[in-house]
Amino acid sequence: MALKGLDIFKLTPKTNCRDCGCPTCMAFSMKAAQGSLPIEKCPHLSVEAQKILGEASELPMKQITLGPAGNELKLGGETVLYRHEKTLVSKTLYGVNATPENIDAVLDSIKTIDYERIGERMYVEVINLVYTGDIALYAGAVQKVLSSGRILVLEVKDPDAAKAALETAKDAKPVLNAADESNYQAMNVLAAQYGVTLGVSAGNLDSLHDTIVSLEALGNKNLVIDAGRLSVKDTFENAVQIRRSALKDGDRSFGYPSLVNIAKTAEKLSPGDKYMQTALAALFTVKYGSIIIMDTLSYPQALPLFGLRQNIFTDPQKPMKVEPGIYPVNGADENSVCAVTVDFALTYFIVSGELERSGVPVNLLISDAGGYSVLTAWAAGKFSAASITKFIKENGIESKIKNRNLIIPGKAAVLRGGLEENLPGWKILVAPNEAVGLVRYLKELKI
Repeated sequence: MALKGLDIFKLTPKTNCRDCGCPTCMAFSMKAAQGSLPIEKCPHLSVEAQKILGEASELPMKQITLGPAGNELKLGGETVLYRHEKTLVSKTLYGVNATPENIDAVLDSIKTIDYERIGERMYVEVINLVYTGDIALYAGAVQKVLSSGRILVLEVKDPDAAKAALETAKDAKPVLNAADESNYQAMNVLAAQYGVTLGVSAGNLDSLHDTIVSLEALGNKNLVIDAGRLSVKDTFENAVQIRRSALKDGDRSFGYPSLVNIAKTAEKLSPGDKYMQTALAALFTVKYGSIIIMDTLSYPQALPLFGLRQNIFTDPQKPMKVEPGIYPVNGADENSVCAVTVDFALTYFIVSGELERSGVPVNLLISDAGGYSVLTAWAAGKFSAASITKFIKENGIESKIKNRNLIIPGKAAVLRGGLEENLPGWKILVAPNEAVGLVRYLKELKI
């Protein structure tokens, strides 16, 4: 529930003491309601007022931190159901199932997925390690997962096996996905003892809710909800209902991140069908899996999933940018022609793709243009003869590249004169207006 300024003001001492840095208690209350000041900034709130305001100001969906120090990833913390309402804050994590018997093969297979897209590392973040009956073997597999740097989910119901695994993994902040209606008390003791997140599952939503309420009564609010290994329809309904209950209905007992094991769900339709699992992973990326587990995740499967995730979990008010710098294309070296464009991600991918298609070696220079497209950046003065010249000088382009031919976007042809004046010794060439024309242009270019 969003706090209103007047609600906060009613609980303040109303002395206008200014100890909070605001001239009046009303001013403090309004800033606290906007989120620009923490409630704790007022040193004179009564214990009762602090408790009331603290509970009321909690996020409807708790944010959970997983992973070892220095490599943490966050789940949850969302306040809206839809991206257009407000930026979503914690991206979905993708993982794969593994057992102690196949852990080496699984870890080896996911190494093929590790690349950068628009400044973000794309890789398989989670390993869901399933206990198969051998405690010593399970503990050894845990160590292998930790050595890989992945987030660990322990799928284990046996208390002794869970304890052995946690002895090894406690500092890595794994998820102990082990609690249900029958064993939540024993598993809660283990989760509390080792300070890890506890995964909770149940046969239906009512039982799931009751189990979470019982765990909260025991003082545990570091939870992840397993949305179920039911049919696709039932699992989807669970995931949506859990999120809607937390964000729309104010049911804080459902205000935790959700885990969806796609492999278990997809088995009910077509066991081992990686295409079905990929489609379901896309579905639950949108609605509303915080952790999505699959049987396998290959490079062709990962490309569309990671692209979808990145499009959803970005701030729509901030343009997606690539890092300014030199991007050699087609094996370009210091003798290859240069081309310059803006740092808007879509522009970069379109232009670099056409350059690659041409087969011509080109040094693509990405200038800092605020993440805008060519015409928008030019109109805003962020892509100009002066800014391009500054980029070339400050990045030492002339000392790194001997070629003095610079191709500029056709829609920014007006910059040619200024660049020729600012960059003596350079030949300024104007590309076609559309990137699709770059292939023919480069193949016919005479320099």
